[in-house]
Amino acid sequence: MDVQEIINKIEAIEVPRVKKAAIAYSGGLDSALGVMLLRKKYMAEEIVPITVDVGQGEEEIRVSQEKAKTLGIDPILIDARQEFSEQWLVKAIHANSDYNGYPVSTSMTRQLVAREVAQLSRKQGCDAIMEGSTGKGNDQYRMHNVFKLFAPKLKVLVPVRDFDLTRGEEEQLCQAWGVPVTEGITGGDDKTMWCRSIASGAVDLNQKIPRDVWMWYCPPVEAPDKPARIELKFEGGIPVALNGKEISLEEIITELNLIGGTNGIGKIDMCEDGIMELKSREIYEAPAAHIILKLHRDLEQFCLTKDEIQFKKMIDARWAYLVYHGMWFHPLKKALDAFISETQSVVSGDYRVELYKGNIDIVFRESATSLFTPEIRSIKSRGFNQQMCADAAHIRGLPFEILAQRAKGKGQREMTGGTCG
Repeated sequence: MDVQEIINKIEAIEVPRVKKAAIAYSGGLDSALGVMLLRKKYMAEEIVPITVDVGQGEEEIRVSQEKAKTLGIDPILIDARQEFSEQWLVKAIHANSDYNGYPVSTSMTRQLVAREVAQLSRKQGCDAIMEGSTGKGNDQYRMHNVFKLFAPKLKVLVPVRDFDLTRGEEEQLCQAWGVPVTEGITGGDDKTMWCRSIASGAVDLNQKIPRDVWMWYCPPVEAPDKPARIELKFEGGIPVALNGKEISLEEIITELNLIGGTNGIGKIDMCEDGIMELKSREIYEAPAAHIILKLHRDLEQFCLTKDEIQFKKMIDARWAYLVYHGMWFHPLKKALDAFISETQSVVSGDYRVELYKGNIDIVFRESATSLFTPEIRSIKSRGFNQQMCADAAHIRGLPFEILAQRAKGKGQREMTGGTCG
């Protein structure tokens, strides 16, 4: 399809009247094209572009600002990094955030961005709000849920979906309208301090991933031949110090992304079940998340009771499901947060870890709040008289004796043909 055919397709679709529209502007292909469509198709009188910094990095922000000049817009920049790290990521770490192998990240940031854009669009007196999701992915649901919670009366515009545009058609329109295309990867990437998503929805099943797509991750074959040793201190379930230095969670994550990635940590290559229950191959890199979540789970095993651990696994799974499915602000998610937070007061301790060619090896762990009691449990100690357990074992075995009796009785009935009336 040539450019004029694409334009004709767009022109044939009716759209709502728009006077003043806010747009979630990242500088990527979708949001840049959205600015042009607001002018050319929606005939918006005023455009309010809003960029939310969730830790995508100075370079990405700089590129988006440069592209904004070409588009003739002046985005409002909202710095949400501190909130993302100190509130959202704290909850994610407490909940061992894992949606079938993916440490939910974009799932969170899309909802944080949507809230900021929705709230500001209302203050700015907008009558519409635009975002760049496709109709095949998850973000359309996450953004829409939050828009409708924080700006329920605004019209929601999703042009890539509503005009049924492919990635190639978007690129053709951008080239025709003079919009710079800066994506190095088809599908682009989505980077936060917690995880980087690469070419989401665009990776073929057995497609080889080029070496140069990685930002932090180094394949183990190229990683250093000597392990890197780190020390990580947790308080209340959250890392508070790295290698003996107390720094912010954002700084710890930033450093662990570099150290972990260099040592082959953090690659995720998986088939993912999206919100629409359609599978896609997804590629992520998340070195810091891999390290922190592994140690946090280990520390919970160290400090929580068996019943807390078993029950919390179910709660954690539901937490990740809700967040992935765009329900960060749902009442159930808030209730789960309360339970999870209650468990974390005793989850404190110190770790020494070696990172080597993709492996995370715990070499030392210590906690003043652990339930580990070798003076009682170890077979090398006389913590208690083992003979006391004989009666306990007998009592615990009684149900199995009863099962055996039932099985024996059933066998006898089957041999005799049962009972007669």
